[in-house]
Amino acid sequence: MAEWRRMSAGDLGRAIGRGEIDPEELTAAFLDAIRAHPQRDRIYARLTEARALEEAAAAAKRARAGQRLSLLDGVPVSWKDLFDTAGTATEAGSRLLENRVPERDAAVLANATLQGLVCLGKTHMTELAFSGLGLNPMTATPPNVHDPALAPGGSSSGAAASTAFGLAAAGIGSDTGGSVRVPAAWNDLVGLKTTSGRLSLKGVVPLCARFDTVGPLTRTVEDAALLLAALEGAKPADLTAATLRGARLMVLETTALEDLRPEPKVGFTHALERLKDAGAEITKAAFPDLVEAMSLAGILYTTEAYGTWKAAIETAPEKMYGPVRDRFRAGASHSGADYVAAWHRLDAIRTRWAARTARYDAVLVPTTPNLPPEAARLESDRDYFVTENLLALRNTRIANLMWIPALTLPTGLPATGITLMGTAFGEARLLRLGAAAEAALR
Repeated sequence: MAEWRRMSAGDLGRAIGRGEIDPEELTAAFLDAIRAHPQRDRIYARLTEARALEEAAAAAKRARAGQRLSLLDGVPVSWKDLFDTAGTATEAGSRLLENRVPERDAAVLANATLQGLVCLGKTHMTELAFSGLGLNPMTATPPNVHDPALAPGGSSSGAAASTAFGLAAAGIGSDTGGSVRVPAAWNDLVGLKTTSGRLSLKGVVPLCARFDTVGPLTRTVEDAALLLAALEGAKPADLTAATLRGARLMVLETTALEDLRPEPKVGFTHALERLKDAGAEITKAAFPDLVEAMSLAGILYTTEAYGTWKAAIETAPEKMYGPVRDRFRAGASHSGADYVAAWHRLDAIRTRWAARTARYDAVLVPTTPNLPPEAARLESDRDYFVTENLLALRNTRIANLMWIPALTLPTGLPATGITLMGTAFGEARLLRLGAAAEAALR
């Protein structure tokens, strides 16, 4: 049974379909592994054991009757603790929301349940999802799979850890500025950031609703496609015969290649060589307008985040970790006129981005310019926290600003990723390219 915990979600589903794995035994194996794991309390905020066993029993009956709901029917996954779970506390990693118990599931959880997925429990995360590092001294900081003392990446930190440590077949997270892709890259996983508006945010604790997205952290691109389908209740993208031959890929020179630490630079360069060997046509190109777009992020993110959470924060500011609280409060310095003007500017830049990149199948960047830093130093050195957090989120934020989907893949060098960015609502095409890139990188 130990090998089950290292199988992809798709392979687990196929084994269930062939009668080789019983969903009840599979779920019990994951729950037993979670309870026995030395880092369990840093990864899971709480388990939904009774629900998981009940859902697994139902999946087992459907499998025996030949009435499975989807390929992933009976496969256990974890959920970031900002997805509402009926009757189970959902606190978004914040002491401000202690004992918050929703009455119904988030829409994406409800969709996944209708596809037969098993809910193992809720994973730890950065407070209210506002950090790319995964540090949370107020509740728990999940471990990095390479070294428990390193930052896991955030804010979907527990989602990444649950998958990387084999304590879930996949993790469901959210991404506002990189919160799926940073932890995926730092834990050698696949992470899919979906187009804003593609997946429902109903029942998802918000950070910045105009940037918030839902996405999976998985072991394979196929799993990302299968989970996307489950989250929206649709058919998965067809990845058969995916190829890079003739694919036109643009390496973004503006901003994304600056200040790369040695390992991410080597990993990215190595990945580009593999993609080129597989038949991709790779061109380097600039997009100068990105500099202005990045400068607008501070206004747009902090203003909306603070506007959403000001009352709760200022009622009990001592319940928040200082650097995260300070990021929220930065939004108080911007006027309504500044905020509206920034959105007008960003909308215009998005239009120019679409025109500039239209001839390419995907745009490539290193997922993060830096490696996971030591969590202890982040806690003790506030300036270090700020600089590493901004650097970690710099490249991932591009896709959020440009309103496009993005897929990060492991490069083969530990804790480094390469990101493919597509076109708005073009997840199927992006996943096909990703599947071909994954094969080339392996």
